Amino acid sequence: MPPDSPAPSPAAPARPGLPRRALLRVAPLGLALALPALRRPRAEAAARLALLHLNDFHARHEGQQPSGAACAPGRDCLGGSARLATALAEARAEAAAAGRAVLQLDAGDQFTGSLYHTAHGGLAEAAVQRATGCEAMALGNHEFDHGPQGLLRYAAAVEFPLLSANLDARRMPALAARIRPSALFERGGARIGVIGLTTETTPRASSPGPDLAFTDAQEAAARQAAVLRAQGAGTILVLSHLGLASDLALAAAVPGLDLIVGGHSHTLLADGLPGAEGPHPLLADGPDRAVRIVQAGSYGRWLGRLSLDLAADGRVLAHGGAVRPVTAALAEDAAVAALLAGFAAPLAALRASPAGPGAPGLTPEGCRGGECALGNLVADAMLAAEPEAEIALTNGGGLRAGLPEGMISRGAVLEALPFGNTLAFLVLRGADLRAALEIGLSRAGSGGAFPQVAGMALRIRPQAPVGERVAAVTIGGRPLEPERAYRLVTNDFLRRGGDGYLPFRDRALMARDNGLPMDEAVARHLAAGGAARAATEGRIRAE
Repeated sequence: MPPDSPAPSPAAPARPGLPRRALLRVAPLGLALALPALRRPRAEAAARLALLHLNDFHARHEGQQPSGAACAPGRDCLGGSARLATALAEARAEAAAAGRAVLQLDAGDQFTGSLYHTAHGGLAEAAVQRATGCEAMALGNHEFDHGPQGLLRYAAAVEFPLLSANLDARRMPALAARIRPSALFERGGARIGVIGLTTETTPRASSPGPDLAFTDAQEAAARQAAVLRAQGAGTILVLSHLGLASDLALAAAVPGLDLIVGGHSHTLLADGLPGAEGPHPLLADGPDRAVRIVQAGSYGRWLGRLSLDLAADGRVLAHGGAVRPVTAALAEDAAVAALLAGFAAPLAALRASPAGPGAPGLTPEGCRGGECALGNLVADAMLAAEPEAEIALTNGGGLRAGLPEGMISRGAVLEALPFGNTLAFLVLRGADLRAALEIGLSRAGSGGAFPQVAGMALRIRPQAPVGERVAAVTIGGRPLEPERAYRLVTNDFLRRGGDGYLPFRDRALMARDNGLPMDEAVARHLAAGGAARAATEGRIRAE
């Protein structure tokens, strides 16, 4: 949809008392393009806005290869702060040419995910955000990875409001003075209220400490929406770091919301782009109006632009815009590239710094078709890093280089685990876990799905027909129980159904994504002497 030919606002939701549809409604794009008259708003627009939105950047300043591996010289790379700066500047220029006011927002999780963050603790992210014009950000769970003091250092380095309406920081007055529940913006004659929300699971997924509490997000949103309306806001926008499933529930439960700019689930909502899980925007039925939901993937690989026509009372009359991939075709912004060069200077020393002592035999050889010592080390590290989990599973194909026998550097760990994956926690019934193991075994020797595990033992029949290769599974010395719920740590790629592990995506009783980076978990395990304990020990036996 061209940014300045918005689709009209959909019809009002069903009458109260009638069953509300669980699925989302999508504007009829093809019909709107075929019949231009349908694109006209039902009333004259009083304000025209371009909303630029990002989420879950995770300090990926150098960008990524399409595979997800770190950017390398001579390779086409996606994202990266300098290219993202160019995309933002071009989007602002396009909006100005179309007569649209701009509001640039971030749905959180700037922290954690690269050595830039490890070395600088958020100051590199703050500098890039200042340079590229961020105007408000919701706090994500990873903003608490260095505790309240780490968040305070970052907060002191940014000028824009940091928002979280469901953060109770009364026991930490210094932080409470810096974090706001909401902010009010005036753009093009419109008054736009922006509410920040942080996932309620942050105490389990990060390190906020005992003096911070995270309250019910829906109650906080409803309360702040009323406050903002009283302050004259006509349009209410939620900057949400809750994840798409929670955003859908929020849209259905809280009246008066016009827009949700989401994060946390790393969901790409885009029209016609590979990997998109829905359109931009998704339209959900709210209690009193349609709610538009957007999310732009993760790692700065996409930039969202939502064009809005607003009525005099702030209601959305029409929308347009698109999500733009941030590709290697975009020139790097020279000023941001120079800024990053200063932050990159200490990284060579950090890559060379010791993670821990190595051991013989830590190679990826054989990890795609059977138990391997490197796979056991990584799975053990994952289990040690996620105290709620009882078992761990990662894919053998994610192990791309060996670890040396002598002292292992941080750089060597990053070479072994180059995809920037994070830990993900889920609860899964035994029958669904067994189905997932069958999927991994069905691809033994090809692809990279073969399971490397900790906390469980498998007896397998490699030559049996697909679907019959799991002979037995024991967990904690007991046979797998089909109806029991098991607590599993895996990586975020598998948790989202990667390598065919669809039960992790579709059958989880609960899931928590975007935990500690895998390389950080392995580095901690190596520092504790984990390499000396790594060996093939019969966790996976073939019959």
